[in-house]
Amino acid sequence: MKMIRAIVRPEKVEEVVDRLADGGFVALTKLDVFGRGKQKGIQIGPTRYDELPKVMLMLVVEDGDVETVIDTVQESARTGSFGDGKIFLTEVEEAYTIRTGEKGI
Repeated sequence: MKMIRAIVRPEKVEEVVDRLADGGFVALTKLDVFGRGKQKGIQIGPTRYDELPKVMLMLVVEDGDVETVIDTVQESARTGSFGDGKIFLTEVEEAYTIRTGEKGI
């Protein structure tokens, strides 16, 4: 199993979530976050914004579904501009459902 953390623009979240659901990936967690990338924020006129609002989507998927999910997120979140976001992939050793105690996703 892998955990995919995708940080995307707020205006692209619903499109990403809908595309993931269309692909059968409905279980996820959404978090409002703030941050900056390599460009250290953005300058608009005289005002500098050091941190920008983003949304982090977290999903745990089977190893065989990783590429499908990553491709779906990239295609639906991409605008082609700086600040489109980032995707992080980590190994998940085990997962448990609290209500049932069931192991696995």
